[in-house]
Amino acid sequence: RLGRALSPGPLGHLNEDNARFLLLAALIILYMLCGAAVFSAIELPTEREAKEKWEERFENFSQRHNLSRAELQDFLREYQEASVAGIRVDDIRPRWDFTGAFYFVGTVVSTIGFGMTTPATVGGKIFLIFYGLIGCAGTILFFNLFLERLITVIAYIMKSCHERQLRRKGVLPHDSRRGSGNSEVDSLAGWKPSVYYVMLILCVASLIISCCASAMYTPIEGWSYFDSLYFCFVAFSTIGFGDLVSSQNAQYESQGLYRFGNFVFILMGVCCIYSLFNVISIVIKQSINWILKKLDCRCCPRCQRKFFRSRRNVVMPGNVRSRRNISIETDGVNESDTDGRRLSGEMISMKDFLASNKVSLAIMQKQLSETANGYPRQLSSSSKQNGFSGGVGALAIMNNRLAETSVDR
Repeated sequence: RLGRALSPGPLGHLNEDNARFLLLAALIILYMLCGAAVFSAIELPTEREAKEKWEERFENFSQRHNLSRAELQDFLREYQEASVAGIRVDDIRPRWDFTGAFYFVGTVVSTIGFGMTTPATVGGKIFLIFYGLIGCAGTILFFNLFLERLITVIAYIMKSCHERQLRRKGVLPHDSRRGSGNSEVDSLAGWKPSVYYVMLILCVASLIISCCASAMYTPIEGWSYFDSLYFCFVAFSTIGFGDLVSSQNAQYESQGLYRFGNFVFILMGVCCIYSLFNVISIVIKQSINWILKKLDCRCCPRCQRKFFRSRRNVVMPGNVRSRRNISIETDGVNESDTDGRRLSGEMISMKDFLASNKVSLAIMQKQLSETANGYPRQLSSSSKQNGFSGGVGALAIMNNRLAETSVDR
């Protein structure tokens, strides 16, 4: 994979990783354009209608109270400035008491950022920059660790159900043990749950949490049930528009219990939606790989030979597809050790020297990662079978836990 990623290749030709990146970027831009067209068609008429009504009410109010348009606009601008500091027309909870500040820092470190409370002083803004830098990084690490444990529990439960189903069908003996040498038992030891089943489980879990939270928000906040579901998705996905924000009134019935339930639901919802987003990203990656394979199959053989052609005096695998091993942990291809070796009679160029340093740097980074994890990561058959080796990051967790990420699909 290092040789494939670092191969310079002719100008105008892309390797597989760069092609995947550019295709994903193009699809995201296309997705954003389609979304902008849909939202513009849905929301623009309502915006124009609201603007016309506001202009009419503004004009009637200024004439009724004998106020000039400029004076009334200055007054409304002053209210907007007061609104930034947390002043509202309705009676709401204080923004910057301890409980309000704790709610604020929760929206900061979770990257929700509702926007209903923002620092107004220079000191608060400076402190927010450094506080958010460390807090957001720590929360992302927490989400990754939560994702790892959640996927581990789901994989264990699904594997137990799969084993029970095989025993019920008579494929496995009831007294089977690991390491017995039976082919069915060995295949079961390397079994992993499908990405699609895990995605379905996370979808159901997120829906249950959202429905339960909406049932709590509807009577207490006075929202409709649909608006409560809308708030759950916006908050749990850390989009955080701020048009609907929970626990902002001055007084509630059973206020302490409600605020605790609000905290628990938001925490569980954010963790589940974060896990769901990462599983969906794996499915998107598989779809992009499928598109690239379809495009690669339609290329003429001459283009394929030109694309995979190796050049002299370049540190890259001589035969890109000749010898390779599928790796669970890298979700890619490990080239053989003998590929890309330089002939003894060739002179080394500056480009070769820089490319060799890049490879050495990548190997050193891998060794540092193994040292940080506390043990060297062995790629033996046993570690490939259980798939529970260490890794940092959502994609590394998915690669080690789920079936469809074990091969370069």
